Amino acid sequence: MVSDEVLRTHLQELRRGTVVVASLVALRRPDYGYALLQRLAAHGFPVDANTLYPLLRRLEEQGLLTSEWNTEESRPRKFYRISDDGESVLGRLLDDLTAVQTSVTQLIEGVGR
Repeated sequence: MVSDEVLRTHLQELRRGTVVVASLVALRRPDYGYALLQRLAAHGFPVDANTLYPLLRRLEEQGLLTSEWNTEESRPRKFYRISDDGESVLGRLLDDLTAVQTSVTQLIEGVGR
């Protein structure tokens, strides 16, 4: 029987790339980090804050996200949104994700090429 740790490692690897896609999709509607954490978790993408915040900074540095501070509330919050370049990259990632899903389905169903 496979250990829980082995399974956990593989599940983590599987989700690592999909959290980028999920974050870009979710940030088509501007949001701040904590709310994004909650929204991702509600849609089956539980992400640790120590993973998400560095990811948001990296995506912003890559030009895939933009951000602005909202100082109108009692606590200033940094809101993120997907950029035009982010939309372009997201489109390519979604295309590739669909192709991978199709290939895996074909393997499962025994469809030959």
